[in-house]
Amino acid sequence: MAESIFDPEVMKALPVGYDDFAHLMENELYYVDKTRMIKDLLDQRTMVNLFTRPRRFGKTLNMSMLQYFFENGWDIAGKKMEYRHLFEGLEIASYGEKYMKHQGKYPVIFLTLKGAKQDTWEFSYDAMRKQIVSQFERHRFIMEDERLSMYRERYMMLMTFKAEESWYRDAIAFLSQCLYTYFGEKVIILIDEYDVPLETAYFYGFYDRMVNFIRSLFESALKTNPYLEFAVLTGCLRVSKESIFTGMNNLKIYSILNEQYSGYFGFTDQEVLAMCEYYGLDKHYERIKEWYNGYRFGDTNVYNPWSVILQVDEYLSNLKAFPESHWANSSSNSIVREMIDRADRDTKDEIEQMIHGAQLEKQVHEDITYGEIYDNMENLWNFMFFTGYFKMESMRIEKRQRYVTLSIPNEEVRYIFESKIRDWFHDEVVNGDRTALLRAFFGSDGETFQRELDKVLKQCISYYDYYENFYHGILTGILSGTDDYVVRSNRESGNGRSDLYAKPASRKDTAFIIEVKMADTYDGLEHMAEEALAQIIEKRYDEELNNDGYRKIVHYGIAFFGKDCLVKVAPADDSF
Repeated sequence: MAESIFDPEVMKALPVGYDDFAHLMENELYYVDKTRMIKDLLDQRTMVNLFTRPRRFGKTLNMSMLQYFFENGWDIAGKKMEYRHLFEGLEIASYGEKYMKHQGKYPVIFLTLKGAKQDTWEFSYDAMRKQIVSQFERHRFIMEDERLSMYRERYMMLMTFKAEESWYRDAIAFLSQCLYTYFGEKVIILIDEYDVPLETAYFYGFYDRMVNFIRSLFESALKTNPYLEFAVLTGCLRVSKESIFTGMNNLKIYSILNEQYSGYFGFTDQEVLAMCEYYGLDKHYERIKEWYNGYRFGDTNVYNPWSVILQVDEYLSNLKAFPESHWANSSSNSIVREMIDRADRDTKDEIEQMIHGAQLEKQVHEDITYGEIYDNMENLWNFMFFTGYFKMESMRIEKRQRYVTLSIPNEEVRYIFESKIRDWFHDEVVNGDRTALLRAFFGSDGETFQRELDKVLKQCISYYDYYENFYHGILTGILSGTDDYVVRSNRESGNGRSDLYAKPASRKDTAFIIEVKMADTYDGLEHMAEEALAQIIEKRYDEELNNDGYRKIVHYGIAFFGKDCLVKVAPADDSF
């Protein structure tokens, strides 16, 4: 059992799974200070701020931080709550009263729309209503004030789910008015994961209805709301203004291309190095960098914070732990599979090149809708770039068009591509129609088997450097799962190991031994296939099958070079 190096007496625990700022601070968990973001928001004074970042890059925790800083702190019973102590010793406090005077000053409406990830309009709409209603519930004490008596009936109908849909479209604007009337201060609106309902609605077929609802909700709350101090929204994708932000001239969008606010989502190199030093993991810093660094927001190099925290936590329990793709485990990453499914030969070649470390230039544009993502491969490249699957190496402008040189950012994302390619290959080839290929193989028709195997090689995306294991895996996948044959690989037999053998249930039928070789050149395929056959005889690979009672054994010598192969067959009579 690995010995833990975590010492709770001198070390703060890592905030694994925490996205509530107050809970994190009150439990004295390790916190990477992002409070300077508050200063920038106050200095910039932009009315509506939209931050788009990949998932798991700290968006929700930052929004929680903003809530606890700005909110005037009243619980559902109307009891005054104080949150100033949460910011003692943090960077924002060092800037003095000019900024700290805003702490606890404003009523705050905080919606998180991630719960709207539902498969029907009814379920998704209900989840959004519950989020809206939660804000009415936690401020319901204001309805005791006589100044709000004229709003009481509408407020209670909204809070008890008795209002019609049109009322919920204006609910945030209405709540803003009520809060302003009570507190005498304009409202700060925070909307986390604003685009989750749109993405989900697109995949499940109610996109237009969702767009109409979100557009109305946002227009009334963010565009025509006289009681708004400012708003902050977060999401993964910058959705076209024409989709839900129609005519919203007070909106400023900060994507991963912008330098402003670039270091507030994700961990910078200095922050990761400080974390490693704090926990005595200096020797693990380079490995963490290799696996989880590589993102570039504006001109800032950024690590995936979710993965860094989880991996550091692993190391605290076991210094010999291997890096894992934590980001892959936090979601389906179905967009990678979608890209591979839709890719033509050129795109598959590009993906293969990038897995091997190549950089490719693509035209990028930020204003797209979820309905346009799959219209063409250009949109899909854009979507994957802005959601964290590619890194910006450089950018140039030509004739008002923006071009970005892209690469795969780190080992974690490379693993995601490789695992999805394995899944794709399994579904396309192993679970696909193998009738002609298997008929040729078990019929000892080497010419047809070679032709069918060539087709498999041409369609696959190879992410290995064409080692024997790559081809061995292809053959194992193709031949496995047949009802009448047992397929085994790398069995001890004779004077060594054959690569593969396939034996039938009946010893009256033919068994097969396959030896795989790699050629250094295309012209060397013939020689290596012959060498593979000779090795089967020389090292007596058929001894185990003979001892088991099989008398008819066919030998396959198969040589590979890149995506080409050559098959040699020694018929059953030649194997004695």
